[in-house]
Amino acid sequence: MAYEFLAGCYDAFTADVHYARWADYLEKHFARSRLPIRTVLDLACGTGSLTRVLAERGYEMIGADLSQEMLAQAAEKCRGAGPIEPIFLHQAMEELDLYGTIDACVCCLDSINYVTSPKKLARAFRRVHTFLMPGGLFLFDINTPQKLRGLDGQMFLDESEDAYCVWRADWSERRRICTYGMDIFRLDPGGLWSRWEEVHEEYAYEPAELEALLRQAGFRQVRQYGELRFRAPREGEQRIFFAARKEF
Repeated sequence: MAYEFLAGCYDAFTADVHYARWADYLEKHFARSRLPIRTVLDLACGTGSLTRVLAERGYEMIGADLSQEMLAQAAEKCRGAGPIEPIFLHQAMEELDLYGTIDACVCCLDSINYVTSPKKLARAFRRVHTFLMPGGLFLFDINTPQKLRGLDGQMFLDESEDAYCVWRADWSERRRICTYGMDIFRLDPGGLWSRWEEVHEEYAYEPAELEALLRQAGFRQVRQYGELRFRAPREGEQRIFFAARKEF
């Protein structure tokens, strides 16, 4: 299962992700909202790094993720964070079920690509729309099809003091999926290395396809942006952001 073993070293391998900068960008979108943003859902929250940053900035945070291992890391990381400590839910995107409404939903770091079934993603968009307050904001980003195709055949190495991961990307044009085969090695407290294999998949959604799914889910105001920018995506953009609003 994806992230079953990787969860324990995910933060070490993603130490170059500037979560504060991501939070800055999200807050600029929040500031443009006609609805005051207080309660925020971090969908596919992973180990809760972004959840914690936003909680410390005063937002009432809810984190949801499919991986119990990632959620365990998130709960530990966010203990005592913010004026209101975040809560976490073990849920798939398409099965989202909250206790009340939210002002905004964020889904970052190409988590949308991990939903490899367009039908499931359509259900996920409908669930987000259901729980958003009127005027609420849904923000997410994707790896573009151009980026995923360009990864085909490439190999990468991530390492830390007590773990390293070798992974290879393979693209299938027929399936529209980029598969990452990962070999993960971790140093145990006893000085022995453990080896684990994981397979991750990302689906190549076309921007126009996502916009259509959002509108089918009930969103009427949908805009696309370049990576951490407030301009339209450019040709060859590697990451695209979407901002969708629920009508009042």
